[in-house]
Amino acid sequence: MNQEVSNSSGEKWKKRFRAASIEYSAIASNAPERGIAITNQEGPYQAYAWDVPGGQLKQRTNRPEGLIGAAISPDGKHLYYLDDQQGNEIGHFVRIPFEGGEPEDITPNLPPYNPGFSFIDPLGLSISRSGNCMAFTAGLEDGFHVYVMGVDDQANIGEPRQIYHCEPMISAPILSHNGELLVVSSSERYQAPQFSLLAFDPVSGEQIGELWEGDENSVTNLFFSPVRGDMRVAALTNRSGIERLVIWDPVNRERTDPTLERISGAINAFDWSPDGKLILFRTFNAAVQQLYIYDVDLGSAYKLNHPSGTNFGPYFSPQGEVLSHLSTATHPTQLTVFDVRSGEVLDTPLKAGEVPPGRPWSSITFPTSGGQEIQGWLAVPEGEGPFPMILDTHGGPQAVQAEYFSPEAQAWLDHGFAWVSINYRGSITFGKDFEESIWGNLGELEVEDMVAARNYLIAEKIVHPDKIFLTGWSYGGYLTLQALGKYPDLWAGGLAGIAISDWEMSYEDSAETLKKYCVAMFGGTPEEKREQYRKSSPITYAEHVQAPLLIIQGRNDTRTPARPIEVYEQRMKSLGKKIKVVWFDAGHAGPYAQVELAIQNQALMIDFAREILKDLENYSPSG
Repeated sequence: MNQEVSNSSGEKWKKRFRAASIEYSAIASNAPERGIAITNQEGPYQAYAWDVPGGQLKQRTNRPEGLIGAAISPDGKHLYYLDDQQGNEIGHFVRIPFEGGEPEDITPNLPPYNPGFSFIDPLGLSISRSGNCMAFTAGLEDGFHVYVMGVDDQANIGEPRQIYHCEPMISAPILSHNGELLVVSSSERYQAPQFSLLAFDPVSGEQIGELWEGDENSVTNLFFSPVRGDMRVAALTNRSGIERLVIWDPVNRERTDPTLERISGAINAFDWSPDGKLILFRTFNAAVQQLYIYDVDLGSAYKLNHPSGTNFGPYFSPQGEVLSHLSTATHPTQLTVFDVRSGEVLDTPLKAGEVPPGRPWSSITFPTSGGQEIQGWLAVPEGEGPFPMILDTHGGPQAVQAEYFSPEAQAWLDHGFAWVSINYRGSITFGKDFEESIWGNLGELEVEDMVAARNYLIAEKIVHPDKIFLTGWSYGGYLTLQALGKYPDLWAGGLAGIAISDWEMSYEDSAETLKKYCVAMFGGTPEEKREQYRKSSPITYAEHVQAPLLIIQGRNDTRTPARPIEVYEQRMKSLGKKIKVVWFDAGHAGPYAQVELAIQNQALMIDFAREILKDLENYSPSG
């Protein structure tokens, strides 16, 4: 390890965690002088009222566990969020005045619920553009319920009316401009996380239509046209083998598949311009992102020549400009305004904080089992290798690691570790076959890809073969445990966060949404697929683990519950394994929403890894 790098790291890495980052923002469609932002300017991430013309932010929530999902009403009068118990993601939607005040429960007569997931919205509460209607999906013990509520001219919210109920997974709904139509993505036709679109009359609950792409394909809802009376829905279909844009009109039973042959890569769309003429979408090629504009009338698209990096949640302003949360490997996320024709940066209305210089990432590819190519991101510290290495796996699994600002990655680099993160099989944007290859057999191909990454980096003389550590959070934490047990002699240590150790036990303790996700990914319940749940569970391989292991877990997590980790710890200790489990009092988002908790967790991991390195032969600790 480079002595100078280690000694100079000091508190530098902590400054990156504490730097202000703009993780989300939105502007009220009918009150463009008002907006909302999620940022960590004063500690944990919270919701802020945004004075758009003046650029000022005023904190409106003060939840100790932090807050990462919120929305603003079209009239700009209220901010909405889920009021749960210490981040457990089960509770009620509430609202507070834009000017500040006490939260008001908008569904006081319902039992606590787990909101349905959304493909682009962080909250899962849909509000019609005119503001007269709202809708949401509630996960309860008997399945999923879609509720609709009217909103009068004085912003009074009516009682929730159930218009649909089913047991399989369904998404959060989207609403047309005036609430005349509601669309959800439903997995009722499938035994996997695949979907068709269902359109309903929100008043009567009558199903108006369905967009189904056949047994092997999936289509997911994104957003309605913002124009009054326009019932077209922008959605994604993977019928071609990779995600592409489709526009569906369930009332007139028409669909349009934009001709985008010259545009390669997986597509995701984010917003429709206020005049209904343009759709903002993104492509991913080998985890590198590019924004485009689709002209609906002309039926053609053009590229925005924006800066490199990753754009999170881009959207149109009420004036038709493109706003995006832009992040790079060395700079935190900030809100940037792009010219809608060129992609030129016009302004940065919400800036990120300043951070110490960081190390850049580079894209790598390497072969894995079956001849499949895997893409990943590599960063190396100053000095000459081979280095000790951190092999990171992202959460999901239906996610993708793109280039973005990661204080965690830079902290490892500051301390002399190389850092690599891979888009293992199961990741999105690499095609349907790549994504679906793990379904029904979790924890096998992904781990083979981790082993392949290790072998590639050793062959390239970048990393030391005896100093490779595994880390990841959520599904990445699960893969850390799984790889330690299935290939025990390859790793120096494991550093897992909010992990899964036993899929059957996790199914028993999870919220309804996660139960149905397990059924979809495994193709059945634990009773129906008991052997596969066992095969995919790290606790099955506990006796084989050789490397020391640190697990950081939340007590109030309903995605990766506490009990399976408690049992796993007991099992490991009974086998004489070296394991340390550290608990925090928050839910799944706690390590992301609470800055000081994130710093604490990172310090624990760095200290744990450095202690292991001290014990390795010929290693001289520094710093």
